[in-house]
Amino acid sequence: MAAKYKVVIQKPSGGITYDLADPSYSIEREALDPIGAEIVEVSAKTEEEFIAAARDADALIARNRRISAAIIKGLRNCKVIGLGSVGADTVDVDAATEAGIVVTNVPDVFIDEVADHTMAMFLAAHRRLRLMHQLTVEGKWMEGRPSFKDIPRLYGQTIGLISFGNVAKAVARRCHAFGLRVIAYDPFLAELEMTAVGVEPVTSLLELCQRSDFLSMHAPLNGETHHMMGEREFRSMKRTAIFINNGRGPTVNEQALSEALRQGWIAGAALDVFETEPVDTANTLLAMDNVIVTPHVSGGSRDSRTRMCAFSWQNIKDVWEGKAPSARTYGPSPPRLPHATCC
Repeated sequence: MAAKYKVVIQKPSGGITYDLADPSYSIEREALDPIGAEIVEVSAKTEEEFIAAARDADALIARNRRISAAIIKGLRNCKVIGLGSVGADTVDVDAATEAGIVVTNVPDVFIDEVADHTMAMFLAAHRRLRLMHQLTVEGKWMEGRPSFKDIPRLYGQTIGLISFGNVAKAVARRCHAFGLRVIAYDPFLAELEMTAVGVEPVTSLLELCQRSDFLSMHAPLNGETHHMMGEREFRSMKRTAIFINNGRGPTVNEQALSEALRQGWIAGAALDVFETEPVDTANTLLAMDNVIVTPHVSGGSRDSRTRMCAFSWQNIKDVWEGKAPSARTYGPSPPRLPHATCC
């Protein structure tokens, strides 16, 4: 019997997916098998090959390939593009909206993991773990403690949060437990939402930069936030400050960040994301001894992967059935399909 729905996904190169998705799609099939949907992996080398294979798809999964305006223009039947991430910057959302295609995401899946990773990264940077590891393995035992002669205790320091969404709120809760003063800048949020959880709102990004001992980026990526951290912002920070980014790489001008670290405008950085990913191994940030880096893994865990798969595929099923997906969506409202069940 022919499948009722066809879902197309780019087959990963090298046989492994970035998010460690199950190659048998066992979790996804729990949602899709009951409604007669098939998952088709496409080994497309080019965008043109992908368009040819996905032309009659009822849904796309935005994994392993950016879903561009050209791809969207070539789709005939697609009703929904599913994301297994919080952000939607891997899909041309404007093109999808124009084509009447819903783009779904999973905004609540990775909150605790990203908050935990943010804490791990800035604590490691603050306590100079990269340097301490190197001194230990090189037999420079006696050089460790003197390295802390100018490092203040964590208690009483100020951490600034750029944007105050769910992850930033989770970071704030953790920071309070460490005795940190928490301030935040988010022009789209009522001040009471910050003060109610013990966070001080500030009126400008520059003020946040000037006051923070640690500055953590949590803004989504869009036209307004692209390169929102640039030379002016880094120059305004304390020379002892540490910058953390576990959000979106392009929110930061990496050239300005490199210069800030090289010139000593700031003391260090902890980065899980980069402007271009996978990051080029020749990127100057990777060679700096006052920078700690990880390969965009802040949302990773056994539990988050399972929840991501379950929620992202349930979102697709909901759209097909004419329901509003449980997660935040981009683009037009889900269409009322002929087989939708009326409430």
